[in-house]
Amino acid sequence: MTEKEIAEIRRRISADKSGISNIRGCYVNEQHQIVSDFDQFLGTVEKNEAEELLKIMKKTLSGQIGKNLVGIEFSNQQVVDSDEHRMLMAIRDSDMKDDESISELYRRIIDGTDIEGRFIILLALDKYDVPAYSKDDVKLEDSETVFTYILCSICPVKLTKPALGYKPADKQFCNIKTDWAISSPQLGFMFPAFDDRQANIYEALIYTKDPSARLDDFAGEVFNTDITMPASEQKDNFSGLIEQTISEDCDLDVVQNIYGQLTQIVEDYKGRKDEPPVTISKKTITDVFEHCAVPTEKVEDFGSEYDRVFGENAKLSPKNVVDIKRFEVKTNGITVKADPEYAGHITTKIINGMKYIMIRAEGDVEVNGVNININE
Repeated sequence: MTEKEIAEIRRRISADKSGISNIRGCYVNEQHQIVSDFDQFLGTVEKNEAEELLKIMKKTLSGQIGKNLVGIEFSNQQVVDSDEHRMLMAIRDSDMKDDESISELYRRIIDGTDIEGRFIILLALDKYDVPAYSKDDVKLEDSETVFTYILCSICPVKLTKPALGYKPADKQFCNIKTDWAISSPQLGFMFPAFDDRQANIYEALIYTKDPSARLDDFAGEVFNTDITMPASEQKDNFSGLIEQTISEDCDLDVVQNIYGQLTQIVEDYKGRKDEPPVTISKKTITDVFEHCAVPTEKVEDFGSEYDRVFGENAKLSPKNVVDIKRFEVKTNGITVKADPEYAGHITTKIINGMKYIMIRAEGDVEVNGVNININE
């Protein structure tokens, strides 16, 4: 799914726009046992309460693609004949009336989550009449496609702290007692994907509040499929992989070139939210190594280790493997940070056997806010 497609669905999730008529779910205790389940018709609750529920579920489509929002793919065999895909399709096609499939989904989610304490599972179904547009981008009256999807939010339930409140009607202060409140989603998913503005039953979208959290168990239990490693692990593994395989040829020039190329890829992608998220492959990095004259055998070593660590033909988000907003050089007790466009001003040199990090100074130079002179 593209950023634009996710935003299009996200904008719908409100009491006035969506086709969500009811919320199904269950309440799970600390022992991961279902205490109660429910089917709440939104027409029977106050509008502000309905909006609050949908606002919570809306967060399941927030964050960055590749970090908070991770796409997964079903194999052809899964779509043809598998318990997990059949379960999801049954929930969607029955308008969430298939109790057996919903109970199975609850069990899979509970088995696949490591949320501590109590949590609540919220499940909604929406039918979106996808508007059609003419070639000159004019909205047409008739909708050609109805996109039916389910949205699931898994939210911790936490005990609020006692606090001092104020009742305007009574014009007096009062103590607000502790109570159990639904927090923002920690996990969730959308099925099927909204791909090319229509249903793609071969894909789903998983949400995680914490980009560093491992989702292997959740993806395995609910979708019976593998998932890419967390963004933070991708960065650590990528950095370690370069350092390990290139070793003594891993100099500042190589890192600057990798950094510069990945930053440029992200910059070129900006503003193209209607296109799939930009990714990099093994070849992207090996091309940089070859440009920097890294020995062929080390380029090949990197390629083999890349396949082992990330998977053969794996593609990564450049935002996950480098910090494109800053360039940083560290040594004992000293950290040098630079805007990406000035990364080339930093060089390294050995003088009389000593290693130095050198920065070309242009314009004023400040030390703790004081302008200083640099003398020969």
